[in-house]
Amino acid sequence: MSKGFASNYRIVLLGVGIVACFGCIGVRLLDLHVFERERLMGYIERARRQITVEPAKRGDILDDKGDRLATSRSLIVLGVDPQALLKADESKWPELAKLLNMAPRELTRILTTKTRPAPVVASQPASVSLDSAATSESPADEALPSGVRLIRWAKLSDTVEESTYDQIRRLNIKGVYGNRTYTRAYPHNQLAAHLIGFVNKAGDPAAGLEAFADFYLRGQDGWRESEKDGLRRELAQFRNREVNPTAGYSVRLSIDAAIQHIVEQEIDEIVKKFNPAKVTVIVSEPHSGFVLALGNYPTFNLNEYNELSNEAMGTMRNLAITDVLDPGSTFKIVAAAGAINDKLVTPASRFDCSIDSIEFKGKPRRFMKDDHRFDHPLTVAEIISHSSNVGAAQLGMKLGEETLYRYARAFGFGEKSGFPYGGEVSGFLNPVEKWSGIDITRISAGYSISATPMQIHYAMATIASGGALMRPQVIRQVADNNGEAVYDFTGSVRRQVLSTKTAEQMARMLEGVASKEGTAPMAAIPSFEVAGKTGTAQKLINGRYSDRNHIGSFVGFFPASRPRVVISVIVDDAKVPNGRIAYGSTVAAPSFKHIAEQLIQYLDIKPVVQPGRNLLVMDGGRR
Repeated sequence: MSKGFASNYRIVLLGVGIVACFGCIGVRLLDLHVFERERLMGYIERARRQITVEPAKRGDILDDKGDRLATSRSLIVLGVDPQALLKADESKWPELAKLLNMAPRELTRILTTKTRPAPVVASQPASVSLDSAATSESPADEALPSGVRLIRWAKLSDTVEESTYDQIRRLNIKGVYGNRTYTRAYPHNQLAAHLIGFVNKAGDPAAGLEAFADFYLRGQDGWRESEKDGLRRELAQFRNREVNPTAGYSVRLSIDAAIQHIVEQEIDEIVKKFNPAKVTVIVSEPHSGFVLALGNYPTFNLNEYNELSNEAMGTMRNLAITDVLDPGSTFKIVAAAGAINDKLVTPASRFDCSIDSIEFKGKPRRFMKDDHRFDHPLTVAEIISHSSNVGAAQLGMKLGEETLYRYARAFGFGEKSGFPYGGEVSGFLNPVEKWSGIDITRISAGYSISATPMQIHYAMATIASGGALMRPQVIRQVADNNGEAVYDFTGSVRRQVLSTKTAEQMARMLEGVASKEGTAPMAAIPSFEVAGKTGTAQKLINGRYSDRNHIGSFVGFFPASRPRVVISVIVDDAKVPNGRIAYGSTVAAPSFKHIAEQLIQYLDIKPVVQPGRNLLVMDGGRR
């Protein structure tokens, strides 16, 4: 063999080496493209691909005149990628700190902290895959010492205004960027707090209209899928799918901010004067059932809901529908209206109200005492205007237990009013088979029964509406972003309780309550027909009715012959000077008048003058 050629052995050895090298490359390629493909593609996807959510703006809650009661403010959540910061931009950091109202030292600490402790992966059974934990790391993280990971995003502020963000962008600091979000704001703070409700820090509607109307208000978030470069900047040319956000609808309420303000100012005056445990005031339209204002004490600031102590959490409760009380004499309209509607009596029918008991179903039944003795038999009109317990019990007996119960249910007692949200309770009204021997005398006068302020209010509104029990409503309209109506709500009648004639007769009799001969002359408004009923109920304390704790109320409407508004004022456990009883005529009727006088001006309510109309009421039917 010639020495100019390599031996066969060397050629074979070189060939084997080359094949081995290519074989190793092939094995590595196989490993990368087949066995490790899923893990490595995960790194690439996280590094390059991004899905950005574009939050939708939540719709506004408006009052009846279009004033915003709840709205969404656009804010920027500002963050930084410490890995992308450039040393050349350090001179801009003091200006950034100034715009963020942050201490320069604190900002520098955030911007220069580039790593964090790695999360500890808990040990798992051998049968459980740990792929998810492994793929949470990037190649750059794997290059770091054990237990350390890179910080790729750190929050600087979540309350940056749009104008401030524009100034930050002009600084052009690489790695500092923001994402738009929305935060809920309530311009009137505590106004109508129990009706509006709030959206919590997590963005979830937690109470009131915010929760009830969330389907209309929340809108639809948008999103886009694209890629980003190494500096986390979006590569718009690689966008492949994009959905724009759709703002939520606005919801217009029947609540009038001006009337609500009148109501809450009056509640403040009641609290200052009588230091009660609770107060509820409701104003509504009688013929449609729409609520114009609803206020409670205690209350809270919608913008500060998260600052309430555990003891103060009860202030979020809408007392008008969640708390029950004995309606007292305001319930006497049920027995009187039922007896007149069934033609068992007329407004001029007389009853002896000086007696202590009467026989009913073969047994003597004792009456609750009246505050005053009467020297003559009272007409039905006088029983109402003088608020006689004895007279009301006799009207109940005229009806009988079954019929009295039927009318009580027809007026809405013992069942939910249909108020659309807020944890409404049904009150308490026993079926007749559970009545005791004296319940016919107690229920007729508003005891042995419990009701919510909303039920009491709409029972009176039944008379004001002409005999129809209306469903409480607070939403008038849902509109889109262009202000076009999506849905209009109208009044809803639950049922017809009384004939129109009976309702008119009851309205005339109720005018006597606000007359000089009635229990609430302080509710009268010159030149206006005021109809209403006082109520003073002893509170149940430790299972017994208290002589010192009372619920005083006045529920009425005006003008009586052409009602425009129904107003309820209910004051729980007022402290009257000198230890006097907190009668409804003392703690509630004056507030009814004060609210009504302001509504006359605001709603331009005209007096209705009908000469001779009040003769039946004023003379007790003796003409």
